[in-house]
Amino acid sequence: MKLHIDSTRCQGYGECLPPAPGLIDLDEWGYARLLVVELTGDQETAARAAVDACPNSALRLER
Repeated sequence: MKLHIDSTRCQGYGECLPPAPGLIDLDEWGYARLLVVELTGDQETAARAAVDACPNSALRLER
């Protein structure tokens, strides 16, 4: 499973960070950046929560 971000959709709300702090970080302007792309099984739950938390649908999971 892979986590992807569409940086053109990210508006810097930071809602994705609390559910997935080890997978996502925020840059100096508050925009999300991925720390991990290839997910292990135990990271998928956090990644799904981050995807669900994003108000602009900037994150997505892909097999």
